[in-house]
Amino acid sequence: MALLQPKLNLKVSQRQILTPGLMQMVSVLALNKLELKEMIDAELVENPVLEEIDESVPMLDDVARGEEMRERGPEEPAAAAADPFDEVDFGSYFQEYLDPGYKTQPEYEESDKPSFDQFLSQPTTLTDHLEWQLGALSVDPELLAAAEFVVGNLDENGYLAASDEELAVSYLGQAIHENAHVDEKALTLIRKAIELVQQLDPAGVGARDLRECLLIQIAAQRHEFAQVYAKRSLIEISEDVERGDEAEPDAQEPDPHGSFRAEAEARLEERRRAMEVAAQIVDRHIALLQKRDVRDLARAVQARPEEAHAAVEFIRTLDPRPGRMYNREQTRLIEPDVVFVKRGGEWVVSMNEEDLPSLRLSRRYRQMLASDGTEREVKEYVKERFRSALQLMRNIAQRKSTILRTCEVIVRRQQEFLDQGIEALRPMMIKEVAEEIGVHPSTVSRAVANKYAHTPQGVLELRFFFSEGSNGPEGADTPLVVLKRKVRKLIEEENARKPLTDDQIAAVLQAQGIQLTRRTVAKYREEMNIPSTHQRRQRD
Repeated sequence: MALLQPKLNLKVSQRQILTPGLMQMVSVLALNKLELKEMIDAELVENPVLEEIDESVPMLDDVARGEEMRERGPEEPAAAAADPFDEVDFGSYFQEYLDPGYKTQPEYEESDKPSFDQFLSQPTTLTDHLEWQLGALSVDPELLAAAEFVVGNLDENGYLAASDEELAVSYLGQAIHENAHVDEKALTLIRKAIELVQQLDPAGVGARDLRECLLIQIAAQRHEFAQVYAKRSLIEISEDVERGDEAEPDAQEPDPHGSFRAEAEARLEERRRAMEVAAQIVDRHIALLQKRDVRDLARAVQARPEEAHAAVEFIRTLDPRPGRMYNREQTRLIEPDVVFVKRGGEWVVSMNEEDLPSLRLSRRYRQMLASDGTEREVKEYVKERFRSALQLMRNIAQRKSTILRTCEVIVRRQQEFLDQGIEALRPMMIKEVAEEIGVHPSTVSRAVANKYAHTPQGVLELRFFFSEGSNGPEGADTPLVVLKRKVRKLIEEENARKPLTDDQIAAVLQAQGIQLTRRTVAKYREEMNIPSTHQRRQRD
């Protein structure tokens, strides 16, 4: 029987370990200007060694140093006391961060920087909009509570995915399972609440599917049309009575506006008929509507082709996603990190460091280290805080250097784009830029992530300049963003009755020297949410 015995074994292995300083450098590099400002503000609160420079206000250390000099008088020589902090060797690199303060100077006094046109407030969501309308109604409190429960179950498009039974069970606070008993009173209440929500603005919310959503919108417009038309008829009748048109027909004078009235009546009738045919199409032939064949639709609803065409055009004015009007993504506040400006005929890069705090190391804490009365634990803590502050300053400077070097390569390679526009954009890979400035591609990727540049062509994300290309017969590359623009432009300029196929689009681009296959064209078209050839074709 083998006995368990302790043994010592040596094993050689290589591991990549990120030190805290390196981890902070990686995280700082990935921050944009606004995020960096938040991080610096947080460090100023947590680290007492760091101080923000305000050039308009004298620093407390400078004031105290001046008073100390006046108290000692001119005859008292300055004592050359040893600084215990010198024992911590951080290298000569950090000397620029020490007193009288470190402040990154902008490369250029004047630069064209974008200004804020407006301040954004919190947008109103669909739920807020619907609950505000419910609060203005005089309804039974129990029905109001059920309607608010229905509103809370709408998706971002304004649709109601849950069934009446599921809503009723959930409204009572019961667990939903296969054999759950549905209270008839709660089910009736939920159905009334759904009908109430479907009457709110925007029209179409609370629908189960696209068909019901469009039908609700058509019904709302038909009801509004009927009310306006009835009100107009009553006004005309009252005007006729005032003119005495109830007299005998022989005594009536000819109406000078009779032709205009007849034309208006015809247009109103066309509008009414278009909504009527549209309701029939959406109710029973919505699948046929997707084929956009007007003749087939006209035969299906037993209407004239021009009536079916007017109905289709009316349906196109409806909103298939009424909730998106209020559930849009919140607008992000963007402030460019760099500015591309042309000076003396050359494009240069300037860091946008406006509003960024300028940091310095506190002289008072350095004096605390030199004092013999400071306890050892306090000195160790201050030294550790100095190390953290110096590391942060170094990482901020390294971030600036990496971003500047990366942007200088971008400007050098994309000068035609900056002068001419997007058609002159050249393909550029992150790997190529990394090799040129001598860093790893992941470093360049972090340097351009979530950062923006102010250029003559607008405020653009730095990642916009990096794009793969499609090789032409002569080796001239075309970036993907330009290829997609070409595909979209060809589709926008096509004949709607004879739209271009993917093969035809590929052939046109190949004639321009761009090697592109049909499958690639179809991929780009789908990414841009452009319908297929069959769906784009307009028929009489």
